[in-house]
Amino acid sequence: MESNNAASVHYDRWNEENINVNVEANQTTNQRLYNRLCVGPTGVVVKAVGALAALVVVYMIGYVTGYYVHRC
Repeated sequence: MESNNAASVHYDRWNEENINVNVEANQTTNQRLYNRLCVGPTGVVVKAVGALAALVVVYMIGYVTGYYVHRC
């Protein structure tokens, strides 16, 4: 019989037929797009550019609104 000591821990081998290494094949298009654009260094750049674009749009809306309000 095998003892249950910590020194004799038995690890079963993986069933290599059930291992799926190709993660990209199981992902939907939205998941691949999210992983490419929103994760890692590219995600930081995309978020910074998006924040800058939103800031410019808000500035332009404020400028146009102020122009028409104070036009008189």
